[in-house]
Amino acid sequence: MKTAERMDCFKRPAFADVKAYAAPGAIDFTLGSPDIAPEPSIMKAIQEAAGIPGNYRYAVKGLPALVEAVRVWYEKRYDTFLDPEEICLLQGSQEALVNLPLVFCNPGDGVLIPNPYYPVYEQAPQLAQARVLYMPLLAENQYLPDLDAISPEDRKNARLLLVSYPNNPTGATAPDWFYEKLIRFARENDILVIHDNAYSELVYDGKPGKSFLSFPGAREVGVELNSFSKTYGMAGARLGVMAGNREAVQAYRELKSNLDYGIFLPVQYGGIEALEHGGAAIPETRKEYERRRNCLIAEFAKAGWVIPPCKATMFLWAPVPSGMDSETFARLLAEKAGVLVTPGIRFGSQGEGFVRIAMVQDEDMIRKAAEQIRASGLFRR
Repeated sequence: MKTAERMDCFKRPAFADVKAYAAPGAIDFTLGSPDIAPEPSIMKAIQEAAGIPGNYRYAVKGLPALVEAVRVWYEKRYDTFLDPEEICLLQGSQEALVNLPLVFCNPGDGVLIPNPYYPVYEQAPQLAQARVLYMPLLAENQYLPDLDAISPEDRKNARLLLVSYPNNPTGATAPDWFYEKLIRFARENDILVIHDNAYSELVYDGKPGKSFLSFPGAREVGVELNSFSKTYGMAGARLGVMAGNREAVQAYRELKSNLDYGIFLPVQYGGIEALEHGGAAIPETRKEYERRRNCLIAEFAKAGWVIPPCKATMFLWAPVPSGMDSETFARLLAEKAGVLVTPGIRFGSQGEGFVRIAMVQDEDMIRKAAEQIRASGLFRR
């Protein structure tokens, strides 16, 4: 049975390839799946709602109480005032990342994405038969795209521009001037901005995460995706938000109403509890990831692997040894050290020379991994 050509955009998951080289019991830093559970009150809200028979009906429209909780949260957290009509509930933010090109792109239209990128940024436009237009993210530019370098042809062809700060995989953040320039660029070129803001609560060293929508003019040119996965540890209980430009939100709702029947109601009640009362654990979650970051950098340095600190997210963007490509290094690290990381090339051509390390292991496991790396001899000092 032959599949459609569009399926060729999907590649075997990197973590599956890396695991094939390692013995059982390898220490896994590949998949960014949080290991920190939600607050007990969130789990209780979901459990109690799951015990109510009426909550198993279709949930075509989101609970008004959840939409209101999102609106209030944006006001309190980002000083951003949203109308309920500017909010759409999602089954995780990845849902919208996959489907937005279907809403706004005809075959051949362009979608500007960063390089390196989260894989679905490239796959979703390809599924919609759009052209992927790459914006290099370079260390010397603080991993910000150079908007001035985008050609007149690409500006004319692009319908969407996707950015994500804090950034996966690089861990970079964006300064205010970049958002201001991005809004001007989008307005001048009639491009809809999609800002993926999944990691705004995981910004370190005492600096607050920001919202694209908090900048003047943002709602005229774009939407923002936010997620309960990393902030509240609800990765498996799929819940996210798209907010911003009213026309874009309404257009997405029209597609969504024909694709699914809404978000499981107990998950929505968990989301209400998270937004209204579940924020107490966020600072400790942030501190835990920051401790892991600091521990990993210090312990891996003892093993000979010098890794720059990330400013945010749950990922480190780590250089591979000179003269070695990222796939080869990840394979050797799995074989010789029993440590699994994701090759940077899996995030695009600009990811070559790096691997991504997800901080999903506690400090004891990080120290164990560092000792195994030291014993492997991959880093000779």
